[in-house]
Amino acid sequence: MLNVEFTYSAGLSSQLRPDNRPDVVFSGRSNVGKSSLINKLCNRKSLARVSSKPGKTATINFFDGKTFNLVDLPGYGYAKVSKGEKLRWAELVEGYFGADREIALVVQIVDMRHKPTADDMNMINFLYNNSIPFIVVMTKSDKLNKSEYQAQLELISGLLSGYENVGLYPFSALSGDGAEAIENAINESIRNEV
Repeated sequence: MLNVEFTYSAGLSSQLRPDNRPDVVFSGRSNVGKSSLINKLCNRKSLARVSSKPGKTATINFFDGKTFNLVDLPGYGYAKVSKGEKLRWAELVEGYFGADREIALVVQIVDMRHKPTADDMNMINFLYNNSIPFIVVMTKSDKLNKSEYQAQLELISGLLSGYENVGLYPFSALSGDGAEAIENAINESIRNEV
């Protein structure tokens, strides 16, 4: 279990505070189950707010894990957001990645029920091309039957086969399946940075 406490939210890149501890970053499109994953890994019900409205989290939220920061990026790819708001999000996230922070790992989240979106693949390409370590967590695995699960695992594995050494982790917020393996990957990445 990850033991973290909320520290602050940044809505603009100018609000980002310098910190030399490693960051574990959670990234994914709106409504992909990012908050549910964070809450499950931290064994807390509402550490990260689960929103019924996609696109509601418009800030980068920072959590103090003593030896590391847990960083929750705003969800991307939600269409019903104004152009000005999309530009602010882009400035914020680009500002974060351009801030010379110590990124131990990005937990890139996709919905296992669907093929990764163009936005998902853009993010994966960005991480890969910038040599930022990342794993891919496939949420909502419990919503698939056995054959669908296998088919989607093969589809997503195939799409990501060109990226070297990327861990793939099916996850269910309902049962907690996959949480321990994801936590182990996070702890390993923090150890490598310290």
